Amino acid sequence: MSGTTDEIKGRTKEAVGVLTDDKDLQREGKTDQAAAASKNKLDSANDWAKHKIDDIKNKRNKHD
Repeated sequence: MSGTTDEIKGRTKEAVGVLTDDKDLQREGKTDQAAAASKNKLDSANDWAKHKIDDIKNKRNKHD
């Protein structure tokens, strides 16, 4: 599941928890949102690393 999907799921759970006064569901929603934020940060770091590796490969190929 993507970070965005997890974030939406978490917000929905939290909102339903607020509406129904279900503290466990509210906590679960907040946990899902935190997991989504972590996934998004990891995805960004992964993309950054892939771009750096591609840059290095391109520079190396230009010199060959």
